[in-house]
Amino acid sequence: MARMAAVRLPGAIVLADGRALPFPDAVFDAVTSVWLLHLLDRPEDVRTVVAERPPNPEAGRGVGLHVDKAAAHDVGSDIDAVLAPRPRRPAPDAAPLVESYAAAHLLRPAGQARFPGRGQGRSPRHTAADLRRGWFTRLPPGDPLTERFAERLEKLPDQELPRPDPVFSVRSFRKAG
Repeated sequence: MARMAAVRLPGAIVLADGRALPFPDAVFDAVTSVWLLHLLDRPEDVRTVVAERPPNPEAGRGVGLHVDKAAAHDVGSDIDAVLAPRPRRPAPDAAPLVESYAAAHLLRPAGQARFPGRGQGRSPRHTAADLRRGWFTRLPPGDPLTERFAERLEKLPDQELPRPDPVFSVRSFRKAG
């Protein structure tokens, strides 16, 4: 993703740990985190990222955070029905959690939006392959349970047909005061 962004914004891309960004506080007018929080395993890491480097409150803008990523992929399809009983980890980017972390850092809700994914609907064959390569964190590659889910997916009709695209959610916050 950074390589792709660097092509569009040469000289403007910085790779850093989202828990300790290499910038002073309040130097940006707005801060956005897209598809990051769901990757963090520990609640304290999510809390830290939410609070890290708040934007300049004088700019009147705030923090935009992508929430509920995994839930967005459950679109009510036959794939979701097969995968419903799978073991899941708690969602670190669940909107209520993110909102509570923001509130704890004096960030108040400023808005929310939803946007559709483009070409991100899953097909049964692609989902079975994702399972087998470890895409689903609680179903390790080679595990018998993983194989049972993959086999059920392979029995669904229209193996190459993508199901509906997910609809993603973003919450925005502003510094209180």
